[in-house]
Amino acid sequence: MTDYGRGRGPEPWHPEDPLYGDQGWTGHQTQQGQVPYAGAPQQEYQQEPQYQQPYPQQPQYQEYQQYPGYPQQQQYAQQQYAQPQQGYAPQQAQHPQQAQQPQYAPQPQAQPQQPVYDGQGWDTGQGQYTAAVQTDPYAGADYAQHPSAGYPGEAPDLYGTDEAFPPPQPPGRRHLEPEPAEQEEEPEGDLRADGADGRDGDDDGSAGRRGGRTKGGKPKKRSGTACLVAAVVILGVVGGGGYYGYSYIKARFAPAEDFAGEGAGEVVDVEIPKGAGLGQMGRILKEAGVVASAQAFVDAANANPKGKSIQPGVYPMNKKMSGAAAVALMIDPTKLNVITVTEGMRNSKVYEAIDKKLGKPDGTTKEIALRDSKNLGLPAWAGNNPKLMDPLEGFLFPTRYDLSKDSTPESLLKQMVKNASDKYAELGVEAKAKELGLENPLQVVTVASLVNAEGKNHDDFRKMSEVVYNRMKKTNDVTNQKIEFDSTYNYAKNQSEINFNLKEAQAFNNPYNTHFIKGLPVGPIGNPGMDALTATLNPDHGGWMFFVSVDGNTTTFTKTYDEHLKLVAEFQERQKQKNGG
Repeated sequence: MTDYGRGRGPEPWHPEDPLYGDQGWTGHQTQQGQVPYAGAPQQEYQQEPQYQQPYPQQPQYQEYQQYPGYPQQQQYAQQQYAQPQQGYAPQQAQHPQQAQQPQYAPQPQAQPQQPVYDGQGWDTGQGQYTAAVQTDPYAGADYAQHPSAGYPGEAPDLYGTDEAFPPPQPPGRRHLEPEPAEQEEEPEGDLRADGADGRDGDDDGSAGRRGGRTKGGKPKKRSGTACLVAAVVILGVVGGGGYYGYSYIKARFAPAEDFAGEGAGEVVDVEIPKGAGLGQMGRILKEAGVVASAQAFVDAANANPKGKSIQPGVYPMNKKMSGAAAVALMIDPTKLNVITVTEGMRNSKVYEAIDKKLGKPDGTTKEIALRDSKNLGLPAWAGNNPKLMDPLEGFLFPTRYDLSKDSTPESLLKQMVKNASDKYAELGVEAKAKELGLENPLQVVTVASLVNAEGKNHDDFRKMSEVVYNRMKKTNDVTNQKIEFDSTYNYAKNQSEINFNLKEAQAFNNPYNTHFIKGLPVGPIGNPGMDALTATLNPDHGGWMFFVSVDGNTTTFTKTYDEHLKLVAEFQERQKQKNGG
């Protein structure tokens, strides 16, 4: 043991000493377990006796023992250090090792980090040690001179072997090492596909970065695999381009793919939307499997004079039809899977059409209409009179209705009633009924159904509605407020006859027969269209009372009964000549 501490070097042993342990940078001391000061080389343990003090009466370590229980130390301290502290000059004379530490003696005294131990101003020298350590505790340290530890089992010096990294530098001497210069690459070796080292020549990426040449300027040989890949890519490009070119030429100049005949017999419903062109129709048919290609259908439609008159709707068509057969079917409106309610059409005809289109037994739709009339969407002002033959009459709005596989009699009737109700609300029939002197909106529809059944065009409808309103007046003493329309008698008889016995008609008691009753029939006699409805709401106001169609095409209107009788006689004469009598 030395007189400075427990280790082999000058390490203070007192815990309160600022140099106790490792207070500074521990890059080397922690590994070696010692603190070399001022560059002093590490000494073996057997050299430690030379540090013994020449004061035999003082025990070892007495120089740093400052505790109150040691009065001899205090006396020694007063005698030995009466003069100001001058470092360790006397010991340097006796110990050559201390002579290598000249920086300790002339160092100016720094502010001590710990209070003096004897309370009498005696400086233990810690200030000088502290100042030296804080200034540069590793000045002149030579790490290369440290031998391996002398104690058995002590950790070896990891910096003393040839393979070791250089020892760590103190913080004040650390500098970033310059980047190592890029070493010249060795000339390429054998770049054959299977060289001596068993590696493929393409594995070295450096040659590839230099454009495929070695340092000596010789071109790098390509492996067989690279050549094969290049050949496959070229063949793929050439083959793909050829196939694309063939497909383009075939699509551009070859005739479009097409089936033959009327189809395979499997029927599908094809819906053509409004505004669809021939191209879109062809694509829809192709997706449904009807035609082989859209172009075949377009070509056939362009070749047919009526090909551009195809109407939107649902068409029941066979699969695998030729383009020409598909066009021929679609230009025939009767082939459409639709129900068309014409203006003035009676409900009885509509019911028959629905049963036929949906494949229902005769009378199915009529039974549903009469049974469920209140559940089909009629407005509140309709269908309340128990004398009505059909509450839905006048509420199956005239237009075309497309059918699908999901269509039912109920769904179709609801759609028709909704269309009629919407139109009547749009026209404002409730308000117009009061302006026209009618009892309710249903009478507006009734008048429209009468003029629609008797007239030919909108002009006829306006004049006929004027006739109806004039004959309903209480001042009418010519017909005694009877409208006397033949269409009402035919409706009551469920017929459509022009020649019938007038006396029989006048004697037929029926709420719909205007030859028998005064005023309007109990309800509509058909489904009026928009022309008849607008004409009913805006009559001619020409004062017409009578009309007759002499030739069956042109309707003539008169204001007096005498004029009317002349026209009736002319009509009867024509009928006799037509019948050969």
